[in-house]
Amino acid sequence: MPNLFDIKIKSLYNESMNLSACKGKYVLFVNVASECGFTPQYKALQQLSTTYREQLVVIGTPCNQFGKQEPGTASEISVFCERNYGVTFLITEKIDVKGTNQHPLYAWLTKKDLNGVSNSSVKWNFQKYLINPEGKLIDYYYSVTKPSSKKITKHIKTIDS
Repeated sequence: MPNLFDIKIKSLYNESMNLSACKGKYVLFVNVASECGFTPQYKALQQLSTTYREQLVVIGTPCNQFGKQEPGTASEISVFCERNYGVTFLITEKIDVKGTNQHPLYAWLTKKDLNGVSNSSVKWNFQKYLINPEGKLIDYYYSVTKPSSKKITKHIKTIDS
C-alpha cells in the first residue's frame, strides 16, 4: 500500500512540498475555493490551524472542479486567502480532486485500495480528510461539517498526552 508521506505535491508557489514533514502530526486536507458558499470556512480552518498548531497541519488544496469556484491564479488565491481570512496554513498548487486528472494525493485519499480505510468521492468544495500522525486516514467529512466540529476535533489529541 502506498504511503501518504511519499506523495509528491507542489505548493501554491510551485515549490515541492515534503509531506513527510507532517509525520507525527494530524493532517487535515481540504479542497478549497475562493468563490464558494463555504469559502468563509477559511477563517475556521485558520483558527483550527492556530489552535492545534502543535499537533495539526492544515493543508488547503485549491480546486476549480466544482462550479468553477476557484478560477484564480496562484497569486490571486494567495492574496485572497491572506487578505480576507489571514490564512497562514499551507496551500498547494491548484489540482483536480476527481476525474481523469485526479492528483495522486486525492487518489490516495479517496481509494480504499490505496489508503486502506475507505472509498469516497469528493462531492464539493471544502470536503475534509483527516489523517493521523502515522499517515493513516481517519475519516472524511463533507463540506457542511465545520472545521471546528467535534467530529474532527475529537481526534486531535495533544502529542504528549
